Amino acid sequence: MNGLAPLLLSYLVNSLWQIPLIVLVAWIAARVLRPMGPAAEHRAWVTALVLEVAMPALSLADWHRLHLAWPWQAHAAQAVDGTVSVAMGAGTAFAALRLPDAIAVVLMIAYLTVTAYCLARFVWHWIRLSVLSRSVDPVPGGDPAFRWERWKQPFEAGRVALASSKEVFAPVTMGILTRRVLLPEGLIHRLSQCDLDTAIAHELAHIRRNDFLKNLLYEIASLPMSYHPGAWFTCQQLTETREMVCDEMAAGDAGNHAYAQSLLRLASLLLDGKPVRVPHAIGVFDSNTLERRLMKLTETKKKIGRTRRVILACACVVLGVATAGSALALRLAVDATGNSPASHKKVISVPPEQMQTMIVKKVTPVYPPEAKKARIQGTVELNATIGKTGHVENLKVKSGPNELQQSSIDAVRQWVYKPFLLNGDPIEVQTTISVVYSLQK
Repeated sequence: MNGLAPLLLSYLVNSLWQIPLIVLVAWIAARVLRPMGPAAEHRAWVTALVLEVAMPALSLADWHRLHLAWPWQAHAAQAVDGTVSVAMGAGTAFAALRLPDAIAVVLMIAYLTVTAYCLARFVWHWIRLSVLSRSVDPVPGGDPAFRWERWKQPFEAGRVALASSKEVFAPVTMGILTRRVLLPEGLIHRLSQCDLDTAIAHELAHIRRNDFLKNLLYEIASLPMSYHPGAWFTCQQLTETREMVCDEMAAGDAGNHAYAQSLLRLASLLLDGKPVRVPHAIGVFDSNTLERRLMKLTETKKKIGRTRRVILACACVVLGVATAGSALALRLAVDATGNSPASHKKVISVPPEQMQTMIVKKVTPVYPPEAKKARIQGTVELNATIGKTGHVENLKVKSGPNELQQSSIDAVRQWVYKPFLLNGDPIEVQTTISVVYSLQK
């Protein structure tokens, strides 16, 4: 398989195991940071989402070039000794998962289908939201307009409109350039002053935090991993902690207990088995974890000193960096075997160990001086085609540092093997050769 297919498969395979690892570490970090408040928990889950998107993509990069950037490699320009050895087989290159073409194609089709479906659903929801935004009714002037201006002041909300709609059953926030707090039709006249203050304050907290735009960016970024249950869990935790942050902001002068009681009354009045979710919009009941939000509001809070905050934050940063480093170090590359039924020429693949015993002439690769100075080391893995005469007819690089590849090709193409016989006749065969470049410590 050629082109983008191996990269796409490598992204998919790495995301399968990297995302659960990141979710586990994020859950631990969130528990550690919980005493610091919901904002700290929320940041942990936002970081997890970013890593879940980035790590599978970063796993495709060639990290051998980072040797040039290590600060402790300042002596790289000095002369160093290096050795080159040749191993038949996989060598010590980073792990590669070999898949038959048929399985690789099925995986790619399944992944692209799920991703395309999620993208189409995202676009459809956005169209529905655009239609909804054009069908709202402005709240009439007078007392509601006066109260709206008073509500906006504590949250420093500038150009934010208050509107109503028959399509929603609970308050929601929407819009990027034209921002709105959208209320169910007639809600202003049905709620008590206290409960209305609670609903509006929560939505203005979302406005203050730009949660509509952030949520939109999170949904777009998570599309490549939308198939993964770990990503679903991360998005759920992100939403839950976001609502708790807004609860904390909205409680304000009323106090947590009064706000929690008002929130409970709103839930019993507005929900009543009705669907409240508007696609991509942000609402007071956007999360399905109202019980935990109420418990968080009413729990007794203990003050945490600055020193302990710094220690907890540093511990989570170290844990995150270690996780990212481990995910990169253990990344997998996907390689299709190429044994497609449509292949026009059948070539027998011979185990590397068997071909090693048939070498007649062997030239050891030369360690490139520039690579040695830069302290670049690693394994170059080659796919070799041995002709009927025993000469190397074709070489392809599977993996390895770019700076070391040409040296390997120049040496291996000079090798000569005994002709491989099948039923007494010489035939063309394929094998794998690994050239290991290592520096003295």
